[in-house]
Amino acid sequence: MAAPKATVRFTANVEANLASIAAFWRDQEAPQAYALLLEDLAESVIGNLERHPRLGRRFLGRKPQSLEVRDRVASLQQRLGEMDVREYLVGDYLILYAVDGEVRAARRAAAVYLLAIRHHRQLSFDFDGFWHVGRPDPE
Repeated sequence: MAAPKATVRFTANVEANLASIAAFWRDQEAPQAYALLLEDLAESVIGNLERHPRLGRRFLGRKPQSLEVRDRVASLQQRLGEMDVREYLVGDYLILYAVDGEVRAARRAAAVYLLAIRHHRQLSFDFDGFWHVGRPDPE
């Protein structure tokens, strides 16, 4: 008998991220890019995570390179308990999600919580704005 499908749930943060992505694509005059994201989520991502909740790479599996990060990771792991945080790359988007429940051992459905989603271009910087703010125009 096959394991039951996981339940995929959107957190309030992901809903806010999606609103931010929609605004980003409107500002870029490319609202069709947002429509494609929603289509990809509905037709591919959710189904993949329902069938394979641990599809993505373990987010906390990387070794922290600083004491501060190590402390924050330890704090996050303590708050999450048994949840497994993973990252899933879908095209130009990074999705962070948490899996709650052991699907194979208990033969029960896991819960997948979508925690965050970002487009890589949302992380860009306005270097021109940084350099010219508060400085006189060069002559």
